[in-house]
Amino acid sequence: MAETMYNFKPYPHDKEVGMAAEALVTAHPCLREHGSKNGWYGWKVALKFKMGNYRTRLARSGCVDVSVNAGKRSRTNPENDCPHSNIKRARRAEVNYLPNFPRGENETTLEEMRVQIIQETEKTERDQILIEKLMHTTFALRRQHIVQGSPQVREFLENWLALRMQSQVFAEFHRITNVNLRQWSPTFS
Repeated sequence: MAETMYNFKPYPHDKEVGMAAEALVTAHPCLREHGSKNGWYGWKVALKFKMGNYRTRLARSGCVDVSVNAGKRSRTNPENDCPHSNIKRARRAEVNYLPNFPRGENETTLEEMRVQIIQETEKTERDQILIEKLMHTTFALRRQHIVQGSPQVREFLENWLALRMQSQVFAEFHRITNVNLRQWSPTFS
């Protein structure tokens, strides 16, 4: 059940967990609680704990979605990250937004695409369509470099030369915020 809920949303809100508990009791009436007001409150609490335990297991196994928010420092492990309490998975346009890699891609293949972008942007006759496609595909790798590496702007722009092009700045802004930057930028004649 926790895995199914995680597929919809890694950090569901209270109402969403309640809807899942209600659906569980509706599908299996024998699970209805006779002592509670609505018949599924105990299941809601159990599902919240189950989701927390499931996210902890995923973070320990290295799942990027939830390991960004994990952290347990103690006297015995002082080198670990500090606890990130009250942090939820970053949504689109938030600072720690970290999407998954595209299906069938890994860090090595995306790094090869990054090198291909650099080679293409250094040409005098650039293939804008290819650059756009590669930049779109490597978006998750860029976000990973930003969130986990915290590079300086100069270093980041050296690794992603296409972001020096105006068209790619507009496209990257749209990828991050889902807002068209062209409508807000002044037009020069």
